[in-house]
Formats: sequence, structure tokens, C-alpha cells
Amino acid sequence: DLNQENLRSEKVGAVASRVAAIPDVRAVLLKFQRDFAVHPPAEKSGVVLDGRDIGTIVCPNANFKIFLIADKDVRATRRFKELQERGLRAIYSQILRDIVDRDARDSLRSVAPLEPAKDAFVLDTSKLSVDATFVAVLRYISTQNKD
Repeated sequence: DLNQENLRSEKVGAVASRVAAIPDVRAVLLKFQRDFAVHPPAEKSGVVLDGRDIGTIVCPNANFKIFLIADKDVRATRRFKELQERGLRAIYSQILRDIVDRDARDSLRSVAPLEPAKDAFVLDTSKLSVDATFVAVLRYISTQNKD
């Protein structure tokens, strides 16, 4: 079930990063992701996919590719606050270390490395709120002449 809240957990993120480097497992997941993108749920007219290689590997022909970046300290602070708000134990130094480690692992892996697609809109959200990020992405999309 793709609607499960725990898909956004630290544990799932860490496992996803490691699994993405295993070619046989990655092939199965890649097929699932591509099928989902081409055939969204019946009640939906399209999909928004979130992932570190969506624009380069999973959907290289997507109409819009948005690559969000932010300073590692900003990301760690955001994650720390998110976990605290959910009533979960959070240690800032561990969160920061996990982010740095995952970025390094994902950037250096030979299969689907972390990098923006050449035609992606790269947006630094370090100084943007969620709402400001959303507005910036909508503004970008509205300036494009894609169907």
C-alpha cells in the first residue's frame, strides 16, 4: 500500500538507499515504478513520484522533473523537527550523520547515482518554506509549454 505513513520513515529511507544499489532488486523495483507512472490508479490522471533517481532512471521522459536540494544542516533540522512533532525520539547529530552518509552512498553508487537530470528544474529549498517551495514549482510548471 503506497499510502502507508511509514514509507517516509528513516528506516525505510535507509533501506531504500541500500537496496537501490543491488541490481537485481533494483530491476524489480524499477519495473514497478515505471508501470505505476504509466498506469496511475484508475481515479487519478497522473502521478507525482518522489525519489533520488526518478528523473534520471525511472522516468527520464517525464513532462516535468523537479530536483529539490537543501543544505544538509537545514535538512537535518527539518527532519529533527518532523520526528519530534510525531512524538518520535530524535537525535540531531545522528540525523545529520545519516543524511551525510546517505548522500555520499547515493552519490557514489554505480547504479542510479544521486544526480539531477540534465533537463531538471533544480530548486534550492534551504531558505524556502513548504508553501514557498510549492509556489516556486507551480510557477516553473506554468512557464513550460508541455502537455
